[in-house]
Amino acid sequence: MKYFDLTHLFDPNMPLYPGEPRPEINQVGFIDKDGYNDFEIKTGLHVGTHMDAPSHMLKGGKNLSDFPPEYFFGPGHLIKVKGDKIGAELLENKNILKGDIIILMTRLYKKFNSTEYYENFPEITPAFAEKAVKLGVKIIGLDTPSPDREPFTVHKILLKNDILIIENLTNLEPLAGQKKFEIIALPAKFPTEAAPVRVIARII
Repeated sequence: MKYFDLTHLFDPNMPLYPGEPRPEINQVGFIDKDGYNDFEIKTGLHVGTHMDAPSHMLKGGKNLSDFPPEYFFGPGHLIKVKGDKIGAELLENKNILKGDIIILMTRLYKKFNSTEYYENFPEITPAFAEKAVKLGVKIIGLDTPSPDREPFTVHKILLKNDILIIENLTNLEPLAGQKKFEIIALPAKFPTEAAPVRVIARII
């Protein structure tokens, strides 16, 4: 059995979505002085590999802590993306069932440390989002910073149907050609609209 980590290392110097505050990791306890090491983190919740909950875009929407743990596990489906639009045709002739997890590979993650990453990412079309809703998908993960741009129509379509969104995945190449794999995506249990998430693919 093989496992692949699809998560970027949390680094204060990592690139940020425009407008996000710069995260900080500060050491506040030192083993030579205090007898232990201790760190504090100051960060926005939409940096690095993270998960969006409905309350990110919807008034009265659920926080991540409102979802049961089984919501964060499920059969994965890798869909390769070419071009600047992610259309509904990519979901045709796929054996995607209710409760499954879609992973979209654009390969843009290879440019994570460049300004191009946030400027030229492909967008999910509303038609793709609506098709995902009909299929009963529960999570969509991307190796890009967002499924769409303002006015964030796709975000709202997905989130109002309790489809969680994972942004900034990495290392998706090992999943290409795999017949079956499971996604394990456990966010920190914060009562918030988003949280850092460790995403693992388990090859079945």
